[in-house]
Amino acid sequence: MVHFVGAGSGAADLITLRGKKFLEEADVIIYAGSLVNPQLLEYAREDCKIFNSAKMTLEEVLEVIFQAEEEGETTVRLHTGDPCLYGAIREQMDVLDEKGISYDYCPGVSSFSGAAAALNLEYTLPNVSQSVIITRMAGRTPVPEKESIESFAAHQATMVVFLSTGMLEELSRRLIEGGYKPDTPAAIVYKATWEDEKKFVCTVATLAQTAKENNITKTALMIIGDVVSHNSYDRSLLYHPEFTTEFRKGTGPQ
Repeated sequence: MVHFVGAGSGAADLITLRGKKFLEEADVIIYAGSLVNPQLLEYAREDCKIFNSAKMTLEEVLEVIFQAEEEGETTVRLHTGDPCLYGAIREQMDVLDEKGISYDYCPGVSSFSGAAAALNLEYTLPNVSQSVIITRMAGRTPVPEKESIESFAAHQATMVVFLSTGMLEELSRRLIEGGYKPDTPAAIVYKATWEDEKKFVCTVATLAQTAKENNITKTALMIIGDVVSHNSYDRSLLYHPEFTTEFRKGTGPQ
């Protein structure tokens, strides 16, 4: 059996109870060493075999899994955050399907959730933004043309940009070309929920300058949109005394 487990955004105690249980029971753990907090490996048994996938190819990862299966062992494939985002899990699952190897998937706390927590931020403020666009810049891994930064910027929704810290001048330019004003609020969160977390509020125009001044070159994500300033939003109707819900009768017109 193979368990794909989301390690969470950084802090070791932000893994789910289910994920922790899988780590405690695993015979083999393959973890994304470049991003997963090594403190999580302390949950493993002393006799657990541990592999760092940062130094491995896909084929080498799969070979470890195949060997574990032959020996009747349980494997945990430990990915950073929630592996549904940029986790490269589907390509592993497809091979396991071909081989008839059973697996499941335990979600984790994504860094985009950790970043919101770092800033005490709500991504979906009434009458400001009710949508969140999660994307990345094209680097060595391309992005489909139909998903350009400019096309997303045109929506003026909240945008969370992963894997793009080294391209902030270009990101700013393309966000502005797409429709964001240069003074639109923005934030950079470095290593959200880790002990050395850093967070900076700036504007779309000053993203690169802010990163440079604070020596942020990787392991950060950017949040774009008016929700960053969290003002000039409408009160939630759900908790308004005039609003009737399934569980409470409001004082307003029925």
